[in-house]
Amino acid sequence: VQVVESGGGLVQAGGSLKLSCVASGSTSSINAMGWYRQAPGKQRELVAILSTDVRTTNYADSVKGRFTFSRDNAKNTMYLQMNSLKPEDTAVYYCYVRADWRWDYWGQGTRVTVSS
Repeated sequence: VQVVESGGGLVQAGGSLKLSCVASGSTSSINAMGWYRQAPGKQRELVAILSTDVRTTNYADSVKGRFTFSRDNAKNTMYLQMNSLKPEDTAVYYCYVRADWRWDYWGQGTRVTVSS
């Protein structure tokens, strides 16, 4: 499985961005998908994740009500709509999928910078 993100950029506080991630390869084996982020000097953290068996999306408390995860199965694409962005949302955002309940795949990351 391969995943490639796009959609990062520079935005002012209060603005919006939409990230996209396209999966290719053995996409039928994907069991979970979502987004992580890593801010400068910090560990990578979960932003949003969907497990296909449970079919519910879990969000980090810091983004609840502002970020929305969605997917288009026909396009093998997932999205992260980010609204009301804050400077503390500045990070490299990574697309993530788990396949066959054990193999983790990451995208190369897309940088999001929120200016105050």
